[in-house]
Amino acid sequence: MSKPVKSILILVAVVAVGYLLYSKLLAGEDKPAAGGGGGGPMAQKVAVDVFVVSPTAYQNNIASTGTVLPNEEVELRSEVAGRVTNINFQEGSRVRKGQLLFTVNAAEMQAQLQKLQSNQKLYRDMEERQRTLLEKDYISRQEYDQVSNQLATATADIQALKASLAKAYVRAPFDGVIGLRQVSEGSYVTASSPIAQIVDISPVKIEFAVPGRYSQQIKEGDKITFTAEGSPKEYEATIYATQPIIDPATRTMQVRALYDNKNEEVKPGAFVKVNLGLEEVNEAILIPTEAIIPEATGHKVFLAKGGKAVPQMVKIGQRSERFIQILDGLAPGDSVIQSGVLQARPGADLTIRKVKTGE
Repeated sequence: MSKPVKSILILVAVVAVGYLLYSKLLAGEDKPAAGGGGGGPMAQKVAVDVFVVSPTAYQNNIASTGTVLPNEEVELRSEVAGRVTNINFQEGSRVRKGQLLFTVNAAEMQAQLQKLQSNQKLYRDMEERQRTLLEKDYISRQEYDQVSNQLATATADIQALKASLAKAYVRAPFDGVIGLRQVSEGSYVTASSPIAQIVDISPVKIEFAVPGRYSQQIKEGDKITFTAEGSPKEYEATIYATQPIIDPATRTMQVRALYDNKNEEVKPGAFVKVNLGLEEVNEAILIPTEAIIPEATGHKVFLAKGGKAVPQMVKIGQRSERFIQILDGLAPGDSVIQSGVLQARPGADLTIRKVKTGE
């Protein structure tokens, strides 16, 4: 190898070694000094807003959905088979209790009734004569009893036929509005033939369900407010009855309220949204809904204590749009983490940005 080539190789090797030493030196300068920590201890703190718990007046409100029911409702049918001979109502009209609505052909029964009434008169005359003869001992008691029994039988037959004849005249069972009829005069009807529907819609009933845990707090006379489907107008009704049992399938109790519906603007069958206010609590514990953390075993919040995050299990009650009632687990003066709760961990250091109080 020639001398110039050797010199070049040595020079390259020296440059490479120098480069490696320089790189190592730079890497050593980038490492932080022991115990230094580039961000410092403040970088580990969680910035949060806290809500200071204070007792406040609160009324539990139960929101539910329900249905409007007519006060009374009957589907008119004939109890006897026959041809409709007369219809005495207009569709959609008002009718009064006892008003004759339609008649089923009763000519045959009328004829039978006249026959029985004639027989009854004959037996009555015979019974009077036989009684006179019995008093004078001209006939035996047995002969008198035969005629007396004939009179009693004829009288009973007349009463039975009159009861059947009354079924041919169908009358309104209560005041109400009659709907669309399903038959015409001349139609042949049986006991299974629907004629029309009559409903009483002033007042109307509001039927809805409430969670079973509130069953002891709901009583007759309580007021509800409701809105009907398709209208923003709010109405007030009065609870008049509750189901005596809780449905084991839904764990709810059926409730009915009465609304006078004088203008008949609330129609049976409509869907309604119901709001029921329960007894007011004078010193309730309320916290913002976003402070609650759901867990498999219940609900949890984080408290700010001594600058650290402390988990606390709570028992919740009623919920509104902004606040939730706490039944157990918190006391007045506790500072609940409201904002930043998802970043909080048990024992984490906190930086409190804002302190809010109950409204």
